[in-house]
Amino acid sequence: MASTVTSRRKQLGNELRHARTAARMTQQQVAEVLGCTQGKVNKIESGAVGVKLGDVRSMLNAFGINGEEADTLMNLARAAAGQRGHWSGYRSVVPHWFRTFTDLEPAAAEILTWHGERIPGPLQSEHYMLKQFTEAGATDVTSLVRNRLDRKAVFEQQQPPYYRFIISEGALRRAPGGFAPAVMLDQVEHLLSLEKHPRVYVHVLPFGARLAAVPNDFTIMRFPDRTRDFVYIEHSAGGLYLDDVKDFNIFVDSWDRLRGAALERQETRQFLKELAESYRAQMQQIQ
Repeated sequence: MASTVTSRRKQLGNELRHARTAARMTQQQVAEVLGCTQGKVNKIESGAVGVKLGDVRSMLNAFGINGEEADTLMNLARAAAGQRGHWSGYRSVVPHWFRTFTDLEPAAAEILTWHGERIPGPLQSEHYMLKQFTEAGATDVTSLVRNRLDRKAVFEQQQPPYYRFIISEGALRRAPGGFAPAVMLDQVEHLLSLEKHPRVYVHVLPFGARLAAVPNDFTIMRFPDRTRDFVYIEHSAGGLYLDDVKDFNIFVDSWDRLRGAALERQETRQFLKELAESYRAQMQQIQ
């Protein structure tokens, strides 16, 4: 059975175990730092029990971890503890199963993502996301839009991850709620404006691409530190995190096949320009 990371607690435990072994400490030594039993440390690392933020900080100090790596792990610990803080206010509308993804997104070295029927969140224009949430019947559209705009900050980091998107032509022609050339023109123009971000790569997979079939949407995250690489798959009931090496490599192979069939960056840009002209013409016809 595939190994799955289904909770932030398990992800945190995995990271703490890696950090402990890298520091060449035993579970008994960590137990002495925390004033607990070795058995409890084992349960923390397996994700069987929660861990207090103060204990996480003590462990990181003992392991000699500080700076950005410590901040990332503390954010993960807050998410695993279910603390309101970071996820209160307008951020509280983010589904619990997606919070691990957004916590780790800024810390990734490379993100590879494939979307077949919709524009992925970080690439959505405000007009597109507003239309999407409204059509979905969301009760707090403003908070959802603010959250999605917050995610775009990953592009503005001092050293952002290499974010590589493959988008099906279908996602560029299927507007939220049906025929909406104004919405899609705004979206296509927004994609064209992303050229200013040197680490953002967008490739369109056209309908005529030579592939036997296309998979469901997925996102691959790779990290520069001990954080374990994983694949994220979203479905109607939640999200799934896969970190088994064999499963991970299967999705890397799938992404590579999609990338091989997709348009190059300049070809994608030309495709988007022609699509924008098509949407402008449609708007003129209905005016």
